[in-house]
Amino acid sequence: MEINCIGLFVNDMEKMVKFYRDIIGLETDWNGEPNAEFKAGSCRLIMFGRKDFENMVSKKFNYPKGLNGSMEIAFSIKNYGEVDREYKRLMDLGVENVFAPTTMPWGERTCYFADPEGNLLEFGSFTA
Repeated sequence: MEINCIGLFVNDMEKMVKFYRDIIGLETDWNGEPNAEFKAGSCRLIMFGRKDFENMVSKKFNYPKGLNGSMEIAFSIKNYGEVDREYKRLMDLGVENVFAPTTMPWGERTCYFADPEGNLLEFGSFTA
């Protein structure tokens, strides 16, 4: 078994698509549908509008508000220097900082930031 997809249920599809496409740099051919799909290496990232999903399954859900510490999406970055450059680029674009680049005791250089709806994202590398 392997994970082939991570899904996010989102409030503002347009804003989230723009962030992941234009800021993070993932490819998508989204054209305004209730769901969007992004290429992310061997895994896909999908988004579905919260209201659209609730209508589809005929259920209501509780969603976290603000900075969401219940999960993260981690991206593998080429090396330590790229982690630092990407972090600076994101901060220059006004992305919400969570944790500045730090080399951890287990050898990974990592940083955390948040998408527009408060989901945690990590950029990290084990290559100095």
